[in-house]
Amino acid sequence: MLNVWRTAVRPMSTAARTKAPKVEVPDYPFSKTAIIPPVPSSPPPKPLLQGKGLMQHLNKTLATPEKQEMFRTLFNRHSQNQIRPGSIIQLTLEHAPTTFTGVLLSIRRRGLDTSIILRNIIQRTGVEMQFFVNSPHVKDIKVLQKPPGGRMRRAKLFYLRDSPEKMSMIAGGRK
Repeated sequence: MLNVWRTAVRPMSTAARTKAPKVEVPDYPFSKTAIIPPVPSSPPPKPLLQGKGLMQHLNKTLATPEKQEMFRTLFNRHSQNQIRPGSIIQLTLEHAPTTFTGVLLSIRRRGLDTSIILRNIIQRTGVEMQFFVNSPHVKDIKVLQKPPGGRMRRAKLFYLRDSPEKMSMIAGGRK
């Protein structure tokens, strides 16, 4: 009896009139109240479907041979010309600031994601900037001065943040 009543009432309800497509939403396994919205899908552009934009993308993202050579000489642990913490480095960029000179505080070696932190004092304010070496914005890296005594005793020179006297000693070439 109940099923007959449901089938008779169903065409009159508002739920039966809506023709919206039913979207499968995956259940969140840890909570029944959480609703995960479906991922909006946009088709790739036609040139990419035909494989025409791939080389342009790779040419933009991959490092040039000059940059690869710079990376090999400056950031290889076994290279004679490697950059060490405490060096004074001038970095040339494509955008503002076009050059940044500072003391190298640390090197974070992560293959292609290698980054360096430079610190300089500009108008009596300490400025630190982190640069990813393989970024397309980085044009050139020059070592202006090696660390005093050839190397520092620490790999990360974060203690220079607290003592500007030591920072100026490094910039002056005294240890």
